[in-house]
Amino acid sequence: MSIAENAATATSTWNIDPAHTTVEFSVKHLMISTVRGHFGAVTGTIVLNEQDPTASSVTAEIDVTSINTRQEQRDAHLRSADFFDVDTFPSIKFQSTRIERDGDHFDVIGNLTIRDVTREVVLHTSDEGRGGDPWGGQRAGFSATTKIDRREFGLTWNQALETGGVVVGNDIKISLEVEAVKA
Repeated sequence: MSIAENAATATSTWNIDPAHTTVEFSVKHLMISTVRGHFGAVTGTIVLNEQDPTASSVTAEIDVTSINTRQEQRDAHLRSADFFDVDTFPSIKFQSTRIERDGDHFDVIGNLTIRDVTREVVLHTSDEGRGGDPWGGQRAGFSATTKIDRREFGLTWNQALETGGVVVGNDIKISLEVEAVKA
């Protein structure tokens, strides 16, 4: 087998399993507590190079209408033009541009697009392993975290408090638990 053939066999495609993938976020509320939420609908593809993980790639898309903070009035406000404006921008997209090794972990660097704004983000990622499922398929698990400033993506709505401070914090912590099925 040639080097090129060997490299080709080391690459596999994995489809993100929306039923077993969680995209969660947290943000300060009133500067004293933390509100958590998640997006229930995410799709995407991971092209994994087992021999050289830095040669892998990731694409993902989140249906913003699937936002859930366990409070329907707040969710409706987040879907509105004040925040995500889902009628105009129904999805959040991520496309990796490179992957760098960070000790035992990897940083997946890529372009995150929210509304019509694209910024580079770094997902600090852990490979959680691989295994067979009861239906004869192969599964892979990954965890990732990052933090963004929502204002950099045009999410600028806020309200000043009489005591100082604001209703919604600017830093958003994002946590991903991804399960993917080998194509």
